[in-house]
Amino acid sequence: MSLLSRIKSKTDQSMTEQVQAVIGPPSKDNHEQKEQVATSKQETVTKSVVPKKRNDKQLAFKELLHKNILQEIKEGQDVEELIPDIDQMAMELMKEDDSFRSVDRKKVVEEMINDLTGFGPINPLLLDEDVTEVMVNGPTHVYCERKGKIILTDVTFRDNEHVMAVIEKIVAPIGRRIDESSPMVDARLPDGSRVNAIIPPLALNGPTITIRKFAKDPFGISDLVSFGTLTDKMAIFLDACVKARLNIFVSGGTGSGKTTTLNVLSNFIPNDERIVTIEDAAELQLGQEHVVSLESRPPNIEGKGAITIRDLVRNSLRMRPDRVVIGEVRGAEALDMLQAMNTGHDGSLATGHSNSPRDMIARLETMVLLAGVELPVKAIREQISGAIDLIIQQSRLKDGSRKIVSITEVQGLEGDVIVLQDIFTFEQNGLDEQGKVIGSLVPTGVRPKFYEQLQSSGIELPGNVFFRDGEWGQ
Repeated sequence: MSLLSRIKSKTDQSMTEQVQAVIGPPSKDNHEQKEQVATSKQETVTKSVVPKKRNDKQLAFKELLHKNILQEIKEGQDVEELIPDIDQMAMELMKEDDSFRSVDRKKVVEEMINDLTGFGPINPLLLDEDVTEVMVNGPTHVYCERKGKIILTDVTFRDNEHVMAVIEKIVAPIGRRIDESSPMVDARLPDGSRVNAIIPPLALNGPTITIRKFAKDPFGISDLVSFGTLTDKMAIFLDACVKARLNIFVSGGTGSGKTTTLNVLSNFIPNDERIVTIEDAAELQLGQEHVVSLESRPPNIEGKGAITIRDLVRNSLRMRPDRVVIGEVRGAEALDMLQAMNTGHDGSLATGHSNSPRDMIARLETMVLLAGVELPVKAIREQISGAIDLIIQQSRLKDGSRKIVSITEVQGLEGDVIVLQDIFTFEQNGLDEQGKVIGSLVPTGVRPKFYEQLQSSGIELPGNVFFRDGEWGQ
């Protein structure tokens, strides 16, 4: 059913919810309290959110304008062709009915255009360059992230069906589906922004959407330096590591900026190399010409036809890649990735969730075991230490800023322990009066063991890269 048909079918739907009282004031009598608790357990209790007050006259006008648009659409005509005429239609409706004079015509027309050509009420947030994330918690609560802080907006939907219509508009073009039998979905917007949606009965507050936005123009290394994510010395070092074909793993928590950093690192890959990217939902924005993007596929309604990240990793090795870039490693594909890195596919990049480089190593061990291959722990650690050269740890700090808090070399295996050595690290000194984190990104003074590999690749790094300012030459 089209978006217009959905809107048309909701003309008589009520726009308010009644608030149900859950539990009354506590009784002083302990016996009465026990009876009250016992009674409340037997009743079905539902929490309702008081929706923001709506203008019923404005809603009625919008529904009438919908009907008028439906009447104007000719068979086979694209609805977007009517966009320039919507404002004129609204003015004519106001002339015909004086009771609509109090309605904010411009706001109704804007909402109509957002419904028809964009993603409904959240469209202005998606177009706002200062917004980095949009979170819809049911029809009445829409949050966004600005400058690392989450705030509640005044954006609302009509009802749950309105949210569902927007979700279906997002997932339908990429061949995904969402319904009661498959109530969760990962998708992407046309600009590559990542989308996750989950609907009732799993989402108790109503259909829930989480959109991680990406900049229209992908960030470059200079942008990250200006943001304070890393320093000039770190940028020079990472540029050299990518061009020297080291295997790099970007680690961090949710929302720490791993994908952005991966995008920036990929910009260092020479333009004459063949790159294969593998993701759950394609979101990487590589600027090179020779890029093959692969995307996993969920099972169909019969539970068949799923293509996993692991399947794509295996297939990519038959595609003659110079570089393999994996959006996120979270399962059994870790084994195939490590084997690829150990068998000639140097220069690969990947990301994963963890709180520190040491945790990332432990998580990789666990993910390899998920492959169902019974390997001794030492063998797994040998695979990891031989495959990965560098771990970049990224974090989102308390003030909302995102920083690379460490760049760590994987030096090898000593006994049963993988040896890690920090090359750069973030030293935090406290918070200022505005709550901003005070600290600095500094080199540790240790030159990595793969420094000779950089030199053999024809890459010469300035000697002071690995030393703090003022230390070099002392």
